[in-house]
Amino acid sequence: SIKQLFLVMLLCCPTVYLTFSWIFNEYPSFVKQDTRRFISQETGNLYIAKVEPSDVGNYTCVVTNTVTKTRVQGPPTPLVLRSDGIMGEYEPKIEVQFPEIVHVAKGLTVKLECFALGNPVPSINWNRVDGIPFSRKVDVRKASGVLEIPYFQQEDAGTYECVAENSRGRNTVKGKLSFYAPPHLIEKPEDVQKPIDDSLVWECKATGKPKPSYRWMKNGENLESLEGMSLSLSLSISRLTLSDIGMYQCVAGNKHGEIYSNAELRVIAVAPDFSQNQLRSPTMVKEGGDVLIECRPKMSPWGVISWRKGSEALREIFVLDNGNLRIQNSTRPDAGLYTCVARNQFGVASSSGTLMVKEPTIITTAPSTLDVTVGESIVLPCQVTHDPSLKLMFTWFFNEQLIHFGNHGGYFEKVGGQHSAGDIMIRNIQLRHAGKYTCAVQTKVDSISIAADLVVRGPPGPPTSIHVEEISDTTASLSWRPGPDNHSPITTYTIQARTPFSLGWQAVTTVPEVVEGRSLTATVIDLSPWVEYEFRVLASNAIGTGEPSKPSKQARTKETSPKVTPANVSGGGGSRSELVITWEPVPEELQNGGGFGYVVAFRPSGATGWMQAAVPLSEASKYVFKNESIQPFSPFQVKVGVYNNEGEGPFGPVITIYSAEEEPGRAPTRIRAKSLSASEIEVSWKALPWNTSKRRVLGYEVSQKREKEEAASVQRTVGNQTSAIIRGVRGSNTYYVTVRAYNTAGAGPPSVTVNVTTKKPPPSQPPVKVMWNTLNSKIILNWEKVKALENESEVTGYKVLYKRNRHSRPSVMETNTTSVELSLPMNEEYFIQIKPFGEGGEGSSSRQITIPRIPGQSIVDCSLTLQ
Repeated sequence: SIKQLFLVMLLCCPTVYLTFSWIFNEYPSFVKQDTRRFISQETGNLYIAKVEPSDVGNYTCVVTNTVTKTRVQGPPTPLVLRSDGIMGEYEPKIEVQFPEIVHVAKGLTVKLECFALGNPVPSINWNRVDGIPFSRKVDVRKASGVLEIPYFQQEDAGTYECVAENSRGRNTVKGKLSFYAPPHLIEKPEDVQKPIDDSLVWECKATGKPKPSYRWMKNGENLESLEGMSLSLSLSISRLTLSDIGMYQCVAGNKHGEIYSNAELRVIAVAPDFSQNQLRSPTMVKEGGDVLIECRPKMSPWGVISWRKGSEALREIFVLDNGNLRIQNSTRPDAGLYTCVARNQFGVASSSGTLMVKEPTIITTAPSTLDVTVGESIVLPCQVTHDPSLKLMFTWFFNEQLIHFGNHGGYFEKVGGQHSAGDIMIRNIQLRHAGKYTCAVQTKVDSISIAADLVVRGPPGPPTSIHVEEISDTTASLSWRPGPDNHSPITTYTIQARTPFSLGWQAVTTVPEVVEGRSLTATVIDLSPWVEYEFRVLASNAIGTGEPSKPSKQARTKETSPKVTPANVSGGGGSRSELVITWEPVPEELQNGGGFGYVVAFRPSGATGWMQAAVPLSEASKYVFKNESIQPFSPFQVKVGVYNNEGEGPFGPVITIYSAEEEPGRAPTRIRAKSLSASEIEVSWKALPWNTSKRRVLGYEVSQKREKEEAASVQRTVGNQTSAIIRGVRGSNTYYVTVRAYNTAGAGPPSVTVNVTTKKPPPSQPPVKVMWNTLNSKIILNWEKVKALENESEVTGYKVLYKRNRHSRPSVMETNTTSVELSLPMNEEYFIQIKPFGEGGEGSSSRQITIPRIPGQSIVDCSLTLQ
């Protein structure tokens, strides 16, 4: 037996390979890491904190190259258990620990290993000594033997502690993670081309820890500061020469590395050249306007610029510092040919262009304020005088926004037909069209604009802040604030109301009856008690009535006793000894309060006192009084009243209602039944006396069923009818028929039962081999005779159905032969079917025949045979 368990560390020689694993006994059984077993990826060693019997076996170290995917195995190492003693418990002994200082580059992932041997198996926990909690990117739940910190940053630097602990004690190791960052360029010089004698400044900036230092190189050699040159974070040269041409490098470095940035400097020396930038010709300017004629030759270095008009040199006061020519307050004599001359030490060049002075554009329409009413149309004028050689372009703006003609719902239209007119029309003006309209006129040499304000008068806007100040059972006091009057004073207000029972908004009666425009309060009258109301207000002026306000909050009128009695009080019928009283319930909006119900009063005709009963349901529509002393079909005087929580209301008018009558006491006699066809039976009987006694007859019930059928089919007749036709029965079947009289109390006793056997069913086979032809105005049809089956009634004839369109009712012709001639005009299309019939009724129809319209032909044969 095993007497002692041991703590084990199996060694795996470190190599240059990247990952380590261990095989337990045979491949592919690998050791799985947990709180008891740990494989160091730094050394490759396998640690077992507390050996258990299941750990006995052979262990093989496997080293895998993650680049080449090759795998190398070491020799097997056996693990056996000693039996010479019992291992006691002891405190954790940390066998795997991380260095005291670990330098970590910015952005890398750092893994710290920590594992301890001990009995019981120690737990491993991690802390930051400075007390700062781990960031979210660190998954502490997985950080048992390995603490992994991805994407290392400056704030992750600090001292970390691994704590191994069991019931016997506690041990810790600490190590410092030091942050460093090699240089990283954030600003670097770019290739540049400069003219000779110009200046140059190149910036070079980098980040890193420690802070980087800088040096500059030219063509691969360190650059020393010379006269006119400055070296530091930037390279500056005050006056470039051709000898400065070359490839420059900025080098930023710290103890963790250097980073290079290259840029090329080209210095150019060029004689004046206008080939790419000739003077614009012609240049146009309006009289009195300013003009700038640009002179931009290519030359290096920049030289001297001079101007002449024709052959006359211009004074320097017209020439700007950059060489351009400015002429202010132009006049007609300023027109002509202008030449720009450029000189430097490498040469001279010139370019010429013509200046044209044009008549200025002037808007002749005076600005104005226009006043219109909603729905009207108006023309906004914009007319000008201008230089006839220039093309005009008119542009309109509404409240600073460009008007796109053809959009805006078709309200805006250009109507200026003349070359010098840009008038527009606004059709069917709406309130939203009020505002500022600007006409902008533009030519190649100038632009000018004029504005007009458009005032649109319309119905008032919706009132606001409508509020129910006070409410009673039939009145409500309202207040509101006026909306915009849209440039026409408000003359009156209209108040509307809505309830859950109304069809939309309805006008209401107010005090005062006419609410004038100066008023902002009114009282609504004639409201229904105990109803929720919403109110809204509409304002009117001389132009019309505007949009309504938003509805007020719902407000319920007070309760009061009811005033309306139920309509259509009637009754009668029911079972023996019953008086049935019915009515239409009073609508909820007329109940005037909660706890609404009905009071039913009744008495036998001729009696003096009233019997009363309360029905406490507002939706009730029926009351039944039952008493064995009530005689059948006896007259009662009845009236129905109303009540609610506020008290009783009135009774309705008195009406006469009869108590329930008795069902007929006798059965009809002389019952006869005969089969009309396979599907119809005619039943007749002798009527009972028709009178208004207490056993009235309102009609008869005819029931029929086949033998062995439990339920019978019943149909009713009304009045003193003495026969009925039963349809939908089956052919060749025996049916048993009875007749009973009925009234409101029910049906009387049944008559004697008579039986009748229906005729055989009609032929089930349709006519086939139907052929047709036309001769003059006749359609000639022929078909094969239909033979009835053994259980079917014999064929006694045929019905030919024809119609002019698919949806019209057909005309019918009967024949007892298998052919027929139809005299019909042939300029129509016809649809024809043929049915056999016998005493059992009509049989199955042939397929529908379509005979097309055949104008102008006397004989047409149809070779189509319909099967």
